[in-house]
Amino acid sequence: MSLCYLNGEYLPLTEAKVSVLDRGFMFGDGVYELIPIFGGRAFRLAQHLARLERSLAAIGIPQPLQPEAWAALIARLVAVEATPSQSIYIQITRGVAPRNHLPPTGLTPTVFALATPLTPVAPETTVTAVLREDFRWARCDIKSISLLANVLLRQEAAAAGTYEALLVRDGLITEGAASNVFVVTDGRIRTPPLSKHLLPGVTRDLIVELLAATSDAVLEVDITRADLLSADEIWLTSSGRELAAVSHVDGVPVGHVCPGPVYRRVAGRYAAFKASVRVE
Repeated sequence: MSLCYLNGEYLPLTEAKVSVLDRGFMFGDGVYELIPIFGGRAFRLAQHLARLERSLAAIGIPQPLQPEAWAALIARLVAVEATPSQSIYIQITRGVAPRNHLPPTGLTPTVFALATPLTPVAPETTVTAVLREDFRWARCDIKSISLLANVLLRQEAAAAGTYEALLVRDGLITEGAASNVFVVTDGRIRTPPLSKHLLPGVTRDLIVELLAATSDAVLEVDITRADLLSADEIWLTSSGRELAAVSHVDGVPVGHVCPGPVYRRVAGRYAAFKASVRVE
């Protein structure tokens, strides 16, 4: 039976209960984080916890646990599941209060965490995508649990028979509904610069970091719709999916071969980094 963490207790998932007056349930007033586990170890834990800290600070929820406590909590949940690849889902809401848009001060945050199996990405995974207007709110840099717009966009992608929706705001590519976007044109890798219109993905940032001192260094620049549609390669990155090459956008093939040569090279670097982390 799956074990979860809820407000200081470890208990079976079927026994976990949250008040209907929790502001996460009433308003989507909370944030979340998803941390991949490879070989029993949290991958880029410090970076994921730093992003969680930024999201909490952005909406004014106090940090409920210190990094050491988070690490111990995660280790216990991972040990129970005992599968090589997992993901840890963490959700923190502002807490329980009478329904009012303005929250009272001094609330105790609701803290929930759960480990679930993670299916490793198959080598040279390819996916398809559609282009959609980015109608989400203006603070997509916060990893908010208010994901209705993302849910609708993923539904549109699925209805079109594709995996992901690539989002356009004011003529510029922002990200996918649940991923970051990279494009390759004439051998140069580009990704949209960090802003309030996209989530600072941990896997995105790792790719930028790994390539920084190489000939494949990533340019963080604006990418137009035309840039995307004329790209030789398009990739998606996320903590759960890792790296995936996009073969078609709106039914039109991307480039001449998928996965492309730059993707293969970068995927190799990423795999080597993962292997080195496991050894350490």
